[in-house]
Amino acid sequence: MVNITDKEFSKLTEYIKSNYGINLSEKKKALVVGRLQNILYLKNFSNFSEYYNYVISDKTGEAVITLVNKLTTNHTFFMRESDHFEYFRSTVLPYWSSTLERSRDLRVWSAGCSSGEEPYTLAMIMADYFGNDKRLWDTKILATDISMNVIENAKKGIYSNDNLEALPILWKNKYFVNLDKERSVISDSIKNEVIFRIFNLMNAFPFKKRFHAIFCRNVMIYFDSQTKKELVNKFYEYTEPGGYLFIGHSESLNREETMYKYIIPAVYRKE
Repeated sequence: MVNITDKEFSKLTEYIKSNYGINLSEKKKALVVGRLQNILYLKNFSNFSEYYNYVISDKTGEAVITLVNKLTTNHTFFMRESDHFEYFRSTVLPYWSSTLERSRDLRVWSAGCSSGEEPYTLAMIMADYFGNDKRLWDTKILATDISMNVIENAKKGIYSNDNLEALPILWKNKYFVNLDKERSVISDSIKNEVIFRIFNLMNAFPFKKRFHAIFCRNVMIYFDSQTKKELVNKFYEYTEPGGYLFIGHSESLNREETMYKYIIPAVYRKE
């Protein structure tokens, strides 16, 4: 195993933090070393300094993409923090469906979408809510993540049947097709409602319109307080008045620093 020096760890983690907002503390050193060992072996690097120089000098961008994919944990599942989905169905959709009755343009962003369970769940909720009127609305969901690997998997929409256990039977019958005894694929009617893109939340937001709901759950746990504050301010700027921000239950916003209004645990609104 190739060990990492304190100086090498500091250089690598500072690069990750300044470019991607991910804050890797000293406690994560073993994780970093373990996840990158295979790359050093395949590239025949004798130390982490050689690997760092390789990452920052690679003009194709593939090296840094691989680095980010290795270091970001993408663990999620269907109906995670299900009370958010219930609130979206019972409160957010009725409000916006009446408010947007003329434009019928409802914009939802799943930021840090991981392997797609969150945006696909939102798409199924909206399909049920609007019913036959769904064709009259533009409700396509933007789903972004920093990891190319998870975005590619999310686009396929293939999940283990065990992963679907928490879903209503009606949804499993209506929105999924069995591939075999162990896997199912989400139907095209739902898959086509989600637009997947690779996007770094540290970059300037390129969006022309604001969103009516933003889901950024269990992403900011990797950020320090200043990075989180700056990101939340950007979210606020790109939230429509009356729009909602959903964060993870393990996260919170400083109410003295944010312009969002606290609604219920992990749900905030732009008044």
